[in-house]
Amino acid sequence: MNSFKKIALSVVAAMTLGTMIATPASAAVMTVAVSLDGTANTTASAIATPASLPVPADNTVDAADALKFIATVDVGTNVTVAATNATIVSALHTSAAPVGATSGSSSLTIATGTGTTATFYVYTKTTAIGTVVITNGGTQLTYYVQGTAGKINTLTVSAPATGAAGTKQDITVTATDTFGNKVSGKSITATVFAATATLDTATATTGATLSDFGVAKFVATLPATGSRSLITFAPTTSSDATSADVVGLPARALAPFAEIAVRDLISELAAAKAATDAANAAKAVSDAAVVKAASDAVAAKVASDAALAAEKAASAKALADAKVAADKAAADVKAANDKVVLDKDATIAKLTADNAAALASLKKSFNALATKWNAKNPKAKITLVK
Repeated sequence: MNSFKKIALSVVAAMTLGTMIATPASAAVMTVAVSLDGTANTTASAIATPASLPVPADNTVDAADALKFIATVDVGTNVTVAATNATIVSALHTSAAPVGATSGSSSLTIATGTGTTATFYVYTKTTAIGTVVITNGGTQLTYYVQGTAGKINTLTVSAPATGAAGTKQDITVTATDTFGNKVSGKSITATVFAATATLDTATATTGATLSDFGVAKFVATLPATGSRSLITFAPTTSSDATSADVVGLPARALAPFAEIAVRDLISELAAAKAATDAANAAKAVSDAAVVKAASDAVAAKVASDAALAAEKAASAKALADAKVAADKAAADVKAANDKVVLDKDATIAKLTADNAAALASLKKSFNALATKWNAKNPKAKITLVK
């Protein structure tokens, strides 16, 4: 058993040695050169110092927008790239081969063929930190990029729909570039239409902190009278905003407005009170009608119950009278029938008695004659009838 283990270990050692020998001793470790528009970048490999890239606001990815990577590797090997919050392209924009803000992908594999270098570019449309992971053989290197917001392309307003007359109302304006990145440190000017409100300040700067990044706040005092307040907003400095729409990117929206309906609370309160009073009066009428209807229903039930009782009594009397009459008629019929039976029985009894008397008389006469006959004719006697 021990000999077998020794043989097995020897085989494994031999195979390992063979593998080690088969691996070229001259295998090169991948190196990467990084630059932006011809200027080398040596800090992008640390997340604290990502490469700063302008977003391609003109919808063309050129040398000023994209970080250039040149990976030097062994001949005939592949270089694999994967990006997050960033996009990889294999070439920059030219009029013959346009590369825009929708070009590229999040991953790319480059075969070096007979060469030893792989070149590609990375751009970003977001101010969030992105990563670029490059892999070749057993080497993997990570770089970081972060976009810088472009000029203001869109202003959006958030304001209350209504407000009480004479009260202060908060209005916020958010500035974003063409890719939706918030733009900080830019002045926004508010203009009140037809003196329908008063502003605490006519200009405000978009914030740079976590809570107000890219947002400017205004405070408007609504008028004491009037139906609405209308306030428009625009970048204070025209050069802070895009000057024209770019084909393929969202159109500019640089003049939004806030419209706040002014509420007259005193009039609303009076109207509400009047409406409440009218509702209460209508309710009183309705309640009175309900009470009367209930009273009428009770009276109707009493009358109905009385009529039903009278009808029931009359019906009971009629039934009683009918029963008495029926009983009397039955008694009369029975008495008549009984008399007929008695008369019949008396007649039958008389007929029976008369028949018996007649039969007895006949028997007596027969027996008398028979006695005389027997006396005269002793040899031809006749039996007497009993």
